Parts: sequence; structure tokens; C-alpha cells
Amino acid sequence: MTDEQLLRYSRHILLDDIGIEGQQRLLQSRALVIGAGGLGSPVALYLGTAGVGSITLVDDDLVDLTNLQRQIAHDLASIGMPKVVSAASSIAAINPQLRVKALQLRADDELLDQLVSEADVVIDCSDNFATRQAVNRACVTHARPLVSGAAIGFDGQISVYDSRVSDAPCYACLFPPDSQFDEARCALMGVFAPLVGIIGCMQAAEALKLLLGLPNSLAGRLQMLDARSMAWSEISVPRDAGCGVCGNRPSGIESN
Repeated sequence: MTDEQLLRYSRHILLDDIGIEGQQRLLQSRALVIGAGGLGSPVALYLGTAGVGSITLVDDDLVDLTNLQRQIAHDLASIGMPKVVSAASSIAAINPQLRVKALQLRADDELLDQLVSEADVVIDCSDNFATRQAVNRACVTHARPLVSGAAIGFDGQISVYDSRVSDAPCYACLFPPDSQFDEARCALMGVFAPLVGIIGCMQAAEALKLLLGLPNSLAGRLQMLDARSMAWSEISVPRDAGCGVCGNRPSGIESN
């Protein structure tokens, strides 16, 4: 680690749970972020400031004026740019030493199969059910931990789905792919601006904990926030042995 890196990451290095060894681990880690909007903005920025060495951003959308109310990786000069390019530029402005790959693509099964296999952690910041299911399938297939968040209106939720843990559920255990429901979109329902920041920052924190090998992730726990009252609730989520996605996976590591 260089003198400049020792200074840049000194507040991490001072933490007993991280130290120089942990910071070096982050610098050697690879994160895949699906979505560069409201949730993806704080995720990308905090992974960048924390020194995650390789960050891949995937999003096929362009920045528009309505995004600026909450998507803090973008600004007025970004309007019309691909969100991944704008977010990558924002990371580089803070920490130019990292390897950031910006992919203006839709996260389909074929792309995810490749990208998830190359990642150490996957952070799902997408805004639709189909993409979340596709990301989950790829993470189960390649045994990669998934940090999933969602936010709409004043309601947010976050959990970790870690198929390396023997008794941990996957996303489909809680939200089966054949579920029937009306999908809420920010463009129709609205979203409280700081809510995506709260959930996104928590996603970044969980991703960093996973990369560092710290215990007590949110695997098996779904946390939900009502931002009107700033009240959190949590439910335990068991693994579904009959899940069509992870039900037949072999036992992994023990839960932490």
C-alpha cells in the first residue's frame, strides 16, 4: 500500500475490524452494481470512497432532469449521458485509482452469467422484478453474495441473500418468480429523495462487510423502513427447501 493510500484510507485502517489487511482486501475486491440510479448512486460512490478496487456498473438508462431529485451521482452536466458513464465519472472525481467499468447494457441472463461469475459481491439496485430475479438466479448459480435493496414512496427494504451460507434464503425464497403483483415505479408512485440514500448507504455497508469477511450480515433478515415515522421493522426469512431457484443447491458455509 502506498503512502497516499495509507493516508486516504487512514480512517478505515484505524478500525480494528479493518486495518491495513482489510483495506488491502477491499483494494483487491470486485463489486458488481446493477443499476446506477437512486440506490446505485450512493452504492457506487461509497464503494469508490471505501477503495473497492474494481467496480462494474450496469445500467442502460440515460440521466434526465427528474433523476436529479435523488440520484446523487449525477448533476446537470450529466443530463443526456448514460447513467453508468456519469456515475463512473463521479467515482473517478473522488478516487481515480480504482478500476471502474461502465456498461450501458440491460442486465439480461447472458450478461449476468458472465459478470456475476467475475464478482466478489453483487449489489442489486435495479427497479424491476424481472431484473431482480435474473440477478438472483445468477448469484445462486455462481454462489455469489447478493445485497438487494428497494425503495418506493416512503417505504424501503434491504436484505442480503448469500447462497454460500447453508441455511440462508435466496431472493426467490421470499419473492417467488411466479408471484402476481402490481409493480410500483417511481415515475408513477414517487419516492422520498433521502430514502434511496438511506437504503443505498446500507447496501454499500453490507457489501463492504461481505468483502471484508465481517460477521452478522443481513442474510436471512429482511429489514423494512417506514420513512414517515423513521421506524424500522425486521422479519426473519428462512430458506425455502422447495424454492425453484436455490432449493437444490448444496450446503455452503455455516451461517455467521
